[in-house]
Amino acid sequence: MSCYNVMTLILNNRVKNAVKLQDVLTESGCIISARIGLHEAGDACANEGLIILQLTGSDTEVGELEKKLNSVDGVKAKNTQICSEW
Repeated sequence: MSCYNVMTLILNNRVKNAVKLQDVLTESGCIISARIGLHEAGDACANEGLIILQLTGSDTEVGELEKKLNSVDGVKAKNTQICSEW
């Protein structure tokens, strides 16, 4: 059985909070396999964004990352683990 960790984050006030968020993500870079960032773009960048992470770390490492991310102002993070049945 294979299991995958997919963490989603919403970031409010990107201009103010992005630097601290990036610091936390960089610190945990070894367990981040993929990162997708989504926000409104065009004439002006939105001040809110969605980030999706695919994580490879242990349950402890993933839990620690989630806790650190949720301690950053303007960030709400939630991990979901999905496992195959075969």
